Amino acid sequence: MGCAKNLVDSEVLITQLKGNKIDAFHEAHGMKPDVVVINTCGFIDNAKQESIDTILRFADAKESGKISKLYITGCLSERYKTDLEKEIPQVDAFFGTRELPALLKRFNADYRQELVGERLITTAQHYAYMKISEGCDRPCSFCAIPLMRGKHISRSIEELVKEAKNHAKNGVKELLLIAQDSTYYGLDIYKSRKLADLLRHLSDVSGIDWIRLHYAFPSGFPEDVLHVISERENICNYIDIPLQHASSKILKLMKRGIDREGSEILIDKIRDRVPGIAIRTTMMVGHPGETPREFDKLLDFVNKMKFERMGVFTYSHEENTASYQLKNTISYKEKKRRADMLMQLQEEISQSFNNSLMGKSLKVLIDRKENNYYIGRTEYDSPEVDNEVIIDASKNYLRLGDFAKIKINDALPFDLIGDPTNNSTN
Repeated sequence: MGCAKNLVDSEVLITQLKGNKIDAFHEAHGMKPDVVVINTCGFIDNAKQESIDTILRFADAKESGKISKLYITGCLSERYKTDLEKEIPQVDAFFGTRELPALLKRFNADYRQELVGERLITTAQHYAYMKISEGCDRPCSFCAIPLMRGKHISRSIEELVKEAKNHAKNGVKELLLIAQDSTYYGLDIYKSRKLADLLRHLSDVSGIDWIRLHYAFPSGFPEDVLHVISERENICNYIDIPLQHASSKILKLMKRGIDREGSEILIDKIRDRVPGIAIRTTMMVGHPGETPREFDKLLDFVNKMKFERMGVFTYSHEENTASYQLKNTISYKEKKRRADMLMQLQEEISQSFNNSLMGKSLKVLIDRKENNYYIGRTEYDSPEVDNEVIIDASKNYLRLGDFAKIKINDALPFDLIGDPTNNSTN
């Protein structure tokens, strides 16, 4: 359940189980597993409810004899273990986010150190998420992630390069770097920010055609990263930098360590040093204290900065966070209205950006085929959250997992439509 970081954890679990000669499958639709492990999300209300509903569904399956064992791990289990044990006694055991060895022992399996850096991926085989660190040291007032994931721990450059080489050997062409805070990378183990060095080393791995950077925290952003993105052809002109808001008042309440002016300076600097880069951001609406005036400031900021890609979510009042001490006076209906307004504005911005791509031939990675269409992505787009390129499969033949040169013939707000040129590439 939940984010790509959870997906990586599940892939590590599957790899360890298989390394111990135990059959394990990711979301084994159509199969009849004897044991089920649910890796839960505990970030916001909707995600928590989805995880609970899934647990209850498999608890019923256990009661009816369809499965024999049910184990729960992940963020929800880390955060609410005691409550869950009382409320759902059908579960055989609950495990936290850093208790993989204990979970493996339930299968009489050992954590195999030699498998570190190797991972069976559950996405399409040509791209893989790579978690460069775990946990977060940021004090964001609305966020419960440090409660569930603990303090920031970077993985070493050597370990990550080894993993990248293994992925390349297995046909992966795109690495998507993820973390709770990627820009903090290296401070704990190298005593300075080393994200730029990591990018250089990963860029040198043969067979990796695209490297995509996610979740760059704006405060204290390491500017040497921009030089690396600019100079290396296999690092995508793309950065995911969650800003969360644009009102200096709200940003202070959120404890983000940056104000509106600082955000504008940073975005201008990124665009100046990496011309043509696509910036993806995330905004939150409905945080306590967000008056209509503060929301208008957010609208104005988004309209001014014109982010190529953007996501919006509504504030969730999470216990044991600093924001939980504030009055949550904004109704869900109003939060939803503001989110819809912001996305309506972003739809216009995205349409304008997509229009600028009309007539251009872009390098596109072909992800999958749906009915009579191939679905791919440009370097400006990450899987599942960003735009896609749609290609008529009745008139063209393309191989999944290959790159192709696609001429963009039409543009929708959140999709592009095109045809292959004669110069397709692998």
